[in-house]
Amino acid sequence: MRKKKLIICLAFLVICMGIAVCYLVPRLMWEKPEELLKKYIGYIETGEYEKMYELVAAEESGNITEEAFIERNSRIYEGIEAQNVRVEILGTADSGKTVSYQCSMDTLAGEISFENSARFVKGKRSYELLWDDTLIFPSLGASDVVRVSTKAAKRGRILDRNGNVLAGEGVATSVGIVPGKMKDQYETVRRLAEMLDMDEKSIETKLEAKWVKDDSFVPVKTISKAHVPDVSDMLLGEAFLHENELEEELLDIPGVMLTDTSVRAYPLGEAAAHLIGYVQNVTAEDLEEHKGEGYRADSVIGRSGMEGLYEKELKGQDGCRIYIENANGDTKSILADIAVQDGVDVRLTIDSWMQRALYEQFQEDKSCSVAMNPYTGEVLALVSTPSYDSSLFVLGMSDSQWESLNNDEDRPLYNRFRQIWCPGSSFKPIIAAIGLESGAIDPAQDYGYEGLSWQKDSSWGAYYVTTLHDYSPAVLENAMMYSDNIYFAKAAMRIGSERLCDSLKNMGFGETLPFEILMEKSQYSNTESIESEIQLADSGYGQGQILINPVHLAALYTAFSNEGNVIRPRLLYQEQIQPSTWISSAFSSETVAEVLKGMEMVVNNPEGTGYGAHLDSVSLAGKTGTAEIKASQEDTDGTELGWFAVFTTDKSSETPLLLLSMTEDVKERGGSGYVVEKDRAVLEAYLK
Repeated sequence: MRKKKLIICLAFLVICMGIAVCYLVPRLMWEKPEELLKKYIGYIETGEYEKMYELVAAEESGNITEEAFIERNSRIYEGIEAQNVRVEILGTADSGKTVSYQCSMDTLAGEISFENSARFVKGKRSYELLWDDTLIFPSLGASDVVRVSTKAAKRGRILDRNGNVLAGEGVATSVGIVPGKMKDQYETVRRLAEMLDMDEKSIETKLEAKWVKDDSFVPVKTISKAHVPDVSDMLLGEAFLHENELEEELLDIPGVMLTDTSVRAYPLGEAAAHLIGYVQNVTAEDLEEHKGEGYRADSVIGRSGMEGLYEKELKGQDGCRIYIENANGDTKSILADIAVQDGVDVRLTIDSWMQRALYEQFQEDKSCSVAMNPYTGEVLALVSTPSYDSSLFVLGMSDSQWESLNNDEDRPLYNRFRQIWCPGSSFKPIIAAIGLESGAIDPAQDYGYEGLSWQKDSSWGAYYVTTLHDYSPAVLENAMMYSDNIYFAKAAMRIGSERLCDSLKNMGFGETLPFEILMEKSQYSNTESIESEIQLADSGYGQGQILINPVHLAALYTAFSNEGNVIRPRLLYQEQIQPSTWISSAFSSETVAEVLKGMEMVVNNPEGTGYGAHLDSVSLAGKTGTAEIKASQEDTDGTELGWFAVFTTDKSSETPLLLLSMTEDVKERGGSGYVVEKDRAVLEAYLK
């Protein structure tokens, strides 16, 4: 009997132990509260609010529903753009069910960091989190809201050397519709679309937005603002009248209203479009590419020119504050705050007068010009024509406007001063200097009379080098003055292809120009070397396969003002300018003096090809150039590029200037003489 009772007791004990094991072991395997807290906060980073809710003891947390939980958390965390959320466990209490921690996150207004504690209860299968609003932020109550206020940074201005605005704040007209004031929506939309060159559907879409009410002002398009006329408006004639008539006609449409709006403005307009560039509203791609850099959906970004190049400096930093507001609308606490930092002004070496003057001379041509102080390297003007109105990109273009601009055969969007071009005879001073430096040229040696055409020998077949002027003796000074192709072809042959290539490499050919704007690299050949005698001879007078950027060529010309040192071109203004040498001792002072003799004759001798720019009151030197662009020597349909480079030679001048211009299609328009005439008008006004 005793044995039977013992067996029963043992069996009962085994059953109890089994029950205990089945009950206790799973609990021993539960994740600890601190691990669950890390998981919960990790879900904030990934936006997995459903998984966050699964960790919550919903009943003990005021019976909060999943929908209410997700809405409350998502609106706050996404509204402040929380990312890089971190948690550090500081300790536990209450048998591990209360966890103290430090939470940090990056937001629109910078870092938010706080200490907090989380409490857990035992659920059926795991510990569960007791949730309330203080888990988001310790001072957040159930009736409180989290607000984000922003203050846009003022974009920095782009100024010229004298402080004149090249890009800054301006005012335009926002055309909009007040739905409740329309008499006939169909007719209003139709007329507005026709007058603003817009698609009717795009206007309808704006009116159908959820936020629109009867008394809402619904912006449709921003246009240039009409204003009280002045003398400059009278000169604009029809363009000015069109702006005023358009506003009057728009206001005749029932429901249409006009209001002022702030926009980026460009006072020089087309005269500086390629240099200054423009801004546009950011796109979804911009926001993704520049994530974390402070751009918002209503931000603008520099697209080209100086606006793009100095975007970081001009943009500034928007101010942003994240704070908790109570039910009465009072600020309860500030969670994060970044003060607004306006963009900085960028001051350029550009002279607005020179920029406009060159544009006005060449605006009807396919052309580019560079004006520079030859002693400091400061660029006074960079012009490309034809041009475009930067404000079109700021205000927004219709499809027809874009197609007209993009399909224009004169390519107004094409930035010519960034490209490389055949320099023609404007390259002869460089060849002369290389020849003198290498000893290949004796400036006093007469190369002999060859007539108006020449070839080395019969191995050149039907190919001849031609020139335009009959003169003697054929010495360097005369050859420069008359721009003799035959003389410089012979000079190149004496220099030799290897020595010429090496010299041009030392002058920056094949390298990136040390300049704020990225330019195309100049070249002396389509390959690594000059591969034939004919190519070598043609290179001597700037033809062959030589292509050079206009700013690069202007920089090389500074050697003739600085005893052979090439000055680095610069675009950022410095109050106390310290010239920077790009290529030291490119030529000797003796070489410079010899070449200058011929360049002075070009402008100051009545027989010189640049005499059209001669001014009695100012000492000038320079070189003309006409580059033939044709398929072969027999091609009679090719075009010509006209060049003129000219500079003041008096180092004591108060207005030192180096001016270089290139114009396409000068054939039958006077060749380089066409460019000389245009530049003379600028020189005369600037140097008077």
